[in-house]
Amino acid sequence: MADNTHAPLPEADLEVDASGLKCPLPILRAKKALAQLDGGQVLKVITTDTHAVKDFQAFAKQTGNVLEAQVETGSSAVHFLRRRPA
Repeated sequence: MADNTHAPLPEADLEVDASGLKCPLPILRAKKALAQLDGGQVLKVITTDTHAVKDFQAFAKQTGNVLEAQVETGSSAVHFLRRRPA
């Protein structure tokens, strides 16, 4: 897991707020948003689901998108996914 609390976070090309949504909805929203991006662009996803950190790690592995960073802040987590090249 890339917990980059001290490293600069990637600049997002698109942001999805999936706060309040439970699995699998945050992943589905991320998948739909990634389809709108070009290869190499970054998606920022905000979640409050307690399982989202592990879900996004598994999603990145399964899809070939790069999980650039995950930052947990209190009751939420922010995930930065770089879209795989087309």
